[in-house]
Amino acid sequence: MRSLPLLLAGAVLAGCATPPASTTAQAPAAPVALETILQKPIYRMSPVEAGRYVAWQHAAEPDLRKRIAAIGRKNIGQPYILNLLGEFPFEVHDNLPLFSLDHSDCVVFAEHTYAMALSRSWEEFFWMLQRIRYKDGVIGVATRNHYTELDWNVSNRWLLTDISAELAGANGPGYDMRVDRARFLRTRHNTVRDIPVETSRQAFVPKDAVAGIAAQLREGDFVNVISTRDGEHWASHVGLVVLGPDGERHFLHSSEPQVREETFASYIARAAEREAKNAREGKNGQRLAGFKFLRLNDNIVVPPMAPQPRPGS
Repeated sequence: MRSLPLLLAGAVLAGCATPPASTTAQAPAAPVALETILQKPIYRMSPVEAGRYVAWQHAAEPDLRKRIAAIGRKNIGQPYILNLLGEFPFEVHDNLPLFSLDHSDCVVFAEHTYAMALSRSWEEFFWMLQRIRYKDGVIGVATRNHYTELDWNVSNRWLLTDISAELAGANGPGYDMRVDRARFLRTRHNTVRDIPVETSRQAFVPKDAVAGIAAQLREGDFVNVISTRDGEHWASHVGLVVLGPDGERHFLHSSEPQVREETFASYIARAAEREAKNAREGKNGQRLAGFKFLRLNDNIVVPPMAPQPRPGS
């Protein structure tokens, strides 16, 4: 007769093993037809549907620049939420997730669009998203590309090249930046890192000169909106260049209340209206100074992820 401990051990071991599939188990739901998926905007797709759309788009449009425009436009109308993503559950400094399909802010919209355009599946998209979003693809709040000019643009040189100085010309304007990442991480994310202060000189195209250089922009290029207040300049917003039906350069971006496509002239005019309203109300709001432009590279070689280090105590 078997002893009770032996019987209990057998029960535990049996509980750890995968049981045979039940012959009465409910069959999985039939996949949604591709035609139905293609009728949806991306922000109304499930991850499974988005993965199928990414695969279809990659096969249907071999031109990366056109694929970026098509995927970006597939999200026109996507609702806007600022500060949307974080590192949860990999890190718990907040409860914000690593991706979002249903909402975006300006950076999330650009990152998701580039990542989808470079991918053939959901799994590759998620990998590519982290490669774009973090320095060397290493997930963590301290390795996230927080500062547009000195983090995002630099970390993604494999994807884009800053052509702002070239477009602005020898006498084009510039601004000095000073970035204290250690202070930012400590005050915004309760994260302590020993990172030295960095300074940099940045070139940009003034808003009044954009019409004159617009014809040099290409579909899929990256846009940094440069704002100023009290003598300081910074990239306050980002988006993508797409071509309109007549070849006119349009600005595709996520801003309150949703993703939209408009001409650069329209964006500049709306900024002027906002600034005039702030002046009437006595507010010291930010003002539009101009734009930085980053050229989508012709021969993109996606670098590998760096090893994900074991988290410290």
